[in-house]
Amino acid sequence: MKIIYHRKIYFIISTILCIISIVSLATWGLNLGIDFTGGTLMEITFKESRPQNQEIAMALKDLDLGKIVVQPSGEQAAILRFKDVSEFTHQEILKNLKESFKNENEEEILSEERFESIGPVIGQELKSKAFWAISIVLVAIIFYIAWAFRKVSYLVSSWKYGFVAIIALLHDILIVLGLFSILGQFFPIEVGTPFVAALLTILGYSVNDTIVVFDRIRENLYKYEVGNFQDSVNESVNQTIRRSFNTSLTTLLVLLAVYFLGGTSIKYFILALIAGVIVGTYSSIFIASPLLVAWQKLKR
Repeated sequence: MKIIYHRKIYFIISTILCIISIVSLATWGLNLGIDFTGGTLMEITFKESRPQNQEIAMALKDLDLGKIVVQPSGEQAAILRFKDVSEFTHQEILKNLKESFKNENEEEILSEERFESIGPVIGQELKSKAFWAISIVLVAIIFYIAWAFRKVSYLVSSWKYGFVAIIALLHDILIVLGLFSILGQFFPIEVGTPFVAALLTILGYSVNDTIVVFDRIRENLYKYEVGNFQDSVNESVNQTIRRSFNTSLTTLLVLLAVYFLGGTSIKYFILALIAGVIVGTYSSIFIASPLLVAWQKLKR
């Protein structure tokens, strides 16, 4: 497969996806969860049929909770979002809900499954730490790859391997962010700390796949005299492409099983991983290695 020789096609596809992502982020942004904005999340389960969203919100109208957002979850559960509250107010919320929804025998029909309350200051701190965590990871990757590939810098400088890997990673992160920006606009999908954990996992998975390809390039530059750098890179990609696809496929099978059979609380975390694995595999094969060749030719 002459993957490297058709690199302009892959660059155009990635450019279109990145532009769509940038436009989406600039227009709609991300639907940030309470982890970053501050607020309260409460999940309740009804033993019988779940009331309408308006009925649940009306049961809490006298408690000064600000805007109350009720989101159905499964068949009998509901997730409530409102402003940051104290423990006293938390108990008042539970009391009102239990008194408002009872069966014919006046028995309680709901139970609390989850309660999270985060102040706005903590939310801003989490947002800042998430940004620095991703930035530090990217810088560390550049230094590591530059050091690891220092002996094959006679054709392409070792730091360029690291820089190309970072471009591929930014490509992956941008597309995943754009996807969640679009989904957040049309569906009740929020971005919180689990999403940041998913991004860091995607960084690790994608750079691992990229380094496997780069390492094969390094071996071929040592062992063989393959016409020129472009031929050597193309041969290296072909030698590792089956491994990349098989690894990604087995990973996706597990993630899809967890997505469809797992709980609601980790559904969007798994969705981010699924998108990241697909985009990361694509970028490792069709973006990172072709970029090396394009940079080397530009230098010449």
